[in-house]
Amino acid sequence: ARSRAGASGIRIRLGAHTITNMGDSADLVVAFNEQVLHGRVEQDAYRPGTVVLLDDRWARDPNTEIQRLYAEAVDDFRSRGFVVHELPIHEACQELVSDPRLGKNMFVVGMLCWIYQRDLELALAEIKTLFGRKGDKVVAVNQALLEAGVEFARTHLTYCFAIPAMEVREPLVVMNGNQAVGAGIMAAGMEVVSMYPITPATSASHYLAGVYHKLGGVVHQAEDEIAAIGFAIGVSYAGKTACTITSGPGLALKTEFIGLAVMGELPLVIVDVQRGGPATGLPTKVEQGDLLAALYASPGDAPKVIIAAATIEECFHFVITARRLAEAFRTPVMLLTDANLATGQQPFPRPRVSADWMAPPIDQTPWPDDTPPYAWDPETGLSRRPIPGQVGGEYVLTGLAHTPRSQIAYEPTANQRGCEMRSRKFAALAATLKPPIVHGEPEGDLLVIGWGSTLGSIEEAVDRARGEGHRVSSLHLRFLCPLEQGLSEILDRFGHVMTIELNYSDPADGLAGGAPARPSQLALHLRSQLRRDIDYWSVTPGQPLRPDQIHQVILDHLEPSGGVGVRSPRATTLSRSE
Repeated sequence: ARSRAGASGIRIRLGAHTITNMGDSADLVVAFNEQVLHGRVEQDAYRPGTVVLLDDRWARDPNTEIQRLYAEAVDDFRSRGFVVHELPIHEACQELVSDPRLGKNMFVVGMLCWIYQRDLELALAEIKTLFGRKGDKVVAVNQALLEAGVEFARTHLTYCFAIPAMEVREPLVVMNGNQAVGAGIMAAGMEVVSMYPITPATSASHYLAGVYHKLGGVVHQAEDEIAAIGFAIGVSYAGKTACTITSGPGLALKTEFIGLAVMGELPLVIVDVQRGGPATGLPTKVEQGDLLAALYASPGDAPKVIIAAATIEECFHFVITARRLAEAFRTPVMLLTDANLATGQQPFPRPRVSADWMAPPIDQTPWPDDTPPYAWDPETGLSRRPIPGQVGGEYVLTGLAHTPRSQIAYEPTANQRGCEMRSRKFAALAATLKPPIVHGEPEGDLLVIGWGSTLGSIEEAVDRARGEGHRVSSLHLRFLCPLEQGLSEILDRFGHVMTIELNYSDPADGLAGGAPARPSQLALHLRSQLRRDIDYWSVTPGQPLRPDQIHQVILDHLEPSGGVGVRSPRATTLSRSE
């Protein structure tokens, strides 16, 4: 999605407590040229007072036009209130490596180690761990660059930030969301993952390919998305619940096979790492645009269990939950994550793997006489799962409407009964779910509902509003189908309810022509399920939402007296300057 010549960057947020989101505008920026700063200025990524450490090599470029543009840019940054330090980073790196472009990143890591008073010995040890397989020479060069960056910052900068490390009371692991999904797959005892490479999900298969075989697992790279899910369904039919991992475009291609798994009542775990859409869209950017596709993209009635991870830690644990639900209810279970979780990194307590997480052994005892393969319980719709090779359990799997004995049936009552039995499973699952936990007071003027990776930003924004005296709380949904119990009762305790999401919605008063406004996806889902009016605010910038953006949205929905206002849920823009 990015040309190799394009600009890129990374955000790091530090604190003496648990960090749950990317934060607001940057406090400090390191830039290798002035052009990479301009685009982010328009995105409101900086604020007056932001410290900019800028490589000054372009001030001495032989091309006078480049010198002029550089000088104009620096003047513009300073006029905006940025504190710009022009530093000879390129020249300093050139003393250690022939091509400074190959050393700047590690040099800057050294600068940041000094600026934020990080333990240099830990950083040096990490370099050895990361680059040790490339030989002592590579390790030595990178360690020298790191130490040079520390000394450079000590010499050229007159300040540093004292941010103590978070107190750690238990062992932590650090990984990204895709690695957490892969680790969860192994912890769940699943033995097969079948997928086709697709951004931003691919790194999950890369991670599994390096370690899965040590536990007897197999990563199958299929020729396309359709073959990948077909392979996984075949594995599940044979008795080993499998997982397929994809992103939005791949999910669209898998739709027909997902319907087969629903009709055949085959356990299957599907992980959808959401990205910007539609079509090819924004492959490397974040969006929550697949909710309605996950819920409803199927011909006929094909309900699936839909759960959404809100943190990287939940990416690990929810895969385990997905496998257990898939097998217990003989149905596909879809786990929604997104590009923000997939590529972001976060520490969390090291999981203590439990034998209870593992898949139970395949039941090969003889199938009870005269028991059909779909012996639906009339109350729950549940039935025991026959496995190929099980004596007496032979049957023909079909995607056609069928009787409990898997015999093709076109009678009106047969199809109606099959749909009802599959739906009863979801009612049975819903009855086991506890009400979601409200963040803040259990009642108030405004309840903000979210799902997925917006959790940290929403809760931080709500805490700010509460600190200002507003009666605001939030609620984050993990189960999206079926919805958790007690939602209506929770919503009844608040004067106003709104969703905040990373997908598209129209302004509340609609667009040209008077057509009804299209709400955000969670708002539409909740309106249909709970039969009540729910407000919304959503955008599709391709970037994670910041707490300050959400905080402003909350304020725009509250009257000065503390009650609920009447402004459009889209009245607040992304740009603070507007």
